[in-house]
Amino acid sequence: QVELVESGGGLVQPGGSLRLSCAVSGSIFSINAMGWHRQAPGKQRELVAGITSSGNTNYVDSVKGRFTIYRDNAKNTVYLQMNSLKPEDTAVYYCNTPRARWSWGQGTQVTVSS
Repeated sequence: QVELVESGGGLVQPGGSLRLSCAVSGSIFSINAMGWHRQAPGKQRELVAGITSSGNTNYVDSVKGRFTIYRDNAKNTVYLQMNSLKPEDTAVYYCNTPRARWSWGQGTQVTVSS
């Protein structure tokens, strides 16, 4: 049973930054690609960033150049550094494999508002 625990969300003004963290239980973390997904009110959950086990990354166009995903395999943790935040980034953010292989965690709320 894999447990996902997201943290680091909050309220930030447009243009601000946040760093999200996701702790993953279990020894299988290092061999899996990981991703950050988000779900805005009234919208479907979408994958916004992914990272392979070897560190290759990819991003949805709307966050390219602003978000950075990275991982620390020794800590079983994946991060999402979010800069130049916009109101449209407001959502609950979740980590999982890119194809959502595991049960979802509780997510962390990110609100971008002045």
